[in-house]
Order: sequence, then C-alpha cells, then structure tokens
Amino acid sequence: MKIRKRNFKRSNDEQNFWPSFTDMISTIALILFILMLLAYIQNIISGKNLEFAKKELMDTQLQLESSNAEISQADKKLRLLKDQLEEVMAEVEAGQIALTLSEEQIREQQEIIAESNRELGEVRAKLKGIAVLRLDVLKKVKASIEEELGATNRAGQELVSIADNGNIIINEGLVFEYNSYAIKAEGKELLKKLSEAFEKVLDDSDIRANIDAISIQGHTDDIGSAEYNRDLSSKRASTVVNYLMSSNPTIEKKYGFYFVASGYSKFRPIASGTSERARAQNRRIEISLILKDSNVQNVIEEYMQESSTILQYNVPSVP
Repeated sequence: MKIRKRNFKRSNDEQNFWPSFTDMISTIALILFILMLLAYIQNIISGKNLEFAKKELMDTQLQLESSNAEISQADKKLRLLKDQLEEVMAEVEAGQIALTLSEEQIREQQEIIAESNRELGEVRAKLKGIAVLRLDVLKKVKASIEEELGATNRAGQELVSIADNGNIIINEGLVFEYNSYAIKAEGKELLKKLSEAFEKVLDDSDIRANIDAISIQGHTDDIGSAEYNRDLSSKRASTVVNYLMSSNPTIEKKYGFYFVASGYSKFRPIASGTSERARAQNRRIEISLILKDSNVQNVIEEYMQESSTILQYNVPSVP
C-alpha cells in the first residue's frame, strides 16, 4: 500500500510538471512570437520611416539644389549689378571730369568773348570815328560858307543845311530857276564859296585819306515824267560840278578827281505830299561824302585777324 501511494504521488508530480513546462514553453514561444512580431512591425515601421526619411532627404536635396540655383542666379545678378554699378561710377567719374573740363572751357570762352567784345568796341569806335569824320567834313564846309555868306539869304532862306543822313542840302531855288539848269547869279556866289570851302577841307591829308568821292546829286519834284526829271537832275548836278571847278581852278587841278555828278530824278524825296512846300524841299542839290571802303575794310580785316589769332591760341580743342 505504501508503494502504491508512492507511485501515485510520482504520477501526480509528473502530470503537474509537464503542464507547467508546456505552459512555460508556450509562454516563451508567445513572447518570442510577440518579440518577432514587434521586431517585424518595427522593421516595417523603420522601413517606412527610412523611405520617408529618404523621400524627405531627396526633397530636401531638391530644395537645396533649387536654393543653390537661386543663389547662383542671385550671385550672377549681383555680379551684373556690381558691373553696372562700376560702369555707372566710371561714367559719373568721366562726367565729373568732363564737367570740370567744360567749366574750364566756359571760363576760357568767357575770357575770349570778353576780349572779343573789347576789340569789337575798338572797331566800333574806329568805324564811328570814320563816320563822324564824314559828318565833320560837311559841317566844316557848311560853317565855312556861313562864315563867308551868312546862314541865310536876303529872303531868309537857309543857304545850306545838314540832312538827317548827314549830307549837305542846298535849296535848288537858290541856285536854279524853276525848270532850268542855268545857274543864277546868287547861286554862282554860293557855289564859289562852296568850292573854296571844299578845297580848304581837302588840303587836310588825314581827311583825304578817308574820302573816296564827293557826290553832287540832283533831285527834282514829282511833276513831269521820270525821264525828263532824270535828265534835268543830271544836268543840274553836272552844272554844279562844272561851276565848282571853273570858279576855282585850283580845286580842279588838285582835287577834281574826287567830284562826281549824279541825277536821281524824283525818286528820292525828303518830304512827302504834293504841296508846293514839299515839292520845293524835294527840288535840291545834295552833297554826299563817299568814304573809302578800303579804310573801313582795313579796320574790319584787322579786327578779324586779331580775332583769328585769339581763337587759334586760346580756344581749347574739343575731344
């Protein structure tokens, strides 16, 4: 009986041991399975994470490449802007240099203009002097006649006058009868004194140096045809010149080549209208001094030569 009990106990012990071992193995297997499952899941998750990471890395790389391209483009633009800035700075510097040169040229031009104005003033003074000489000669002639004969005749008519153009005017009625070119007795005395006055003036070599001719001009009124008045005015002018020479042979011998006669008919009136007073004024002998063009030309040429010299040595060259 004791032996059976022992066997029974052993059998129970064996039965109790194997289920426990089986449970343990199952638990271990389950744990391993779970661990493997976790590892697999983890691998799946890690793989997905890796792919995602690779994708993000690729996206980041693409973004980086795009950024690098933008940076490169920006760098090119920056270099281009830098080059443009350098060009602009160079242009500004060149402009400043040109401005400085222009200011210097302007100052030089102003000096040249000032010098030219000064010389032009001198030329004007010389030309004015020549023009004044013309009027001065005629005034001397007028004064000489008035000194000998007085300013007016018995009828109160002025013997000679100075016109606005600077010419001497002799009232034709004092020298000729109406519609005639025969000199009156009163006119002969006037013309003789006129001849003596011109001789006295022409004896001055400085005056002669500037005179080219002494023009005796005949003028008529508007009555009659132009052809008739042209003939009458020419004959009156020629008669005056001839009497100036014949009444004073000395002047013809010394200065006869200065005197010329010309007839202007009715075409240069000094008074407008058809009244008798206006027509009487237009019937006249007018005496004009013709200055030598060469003297005036010499003054101008001298000025031009001096101006040319100034420009040659003072005007800066333009690049």
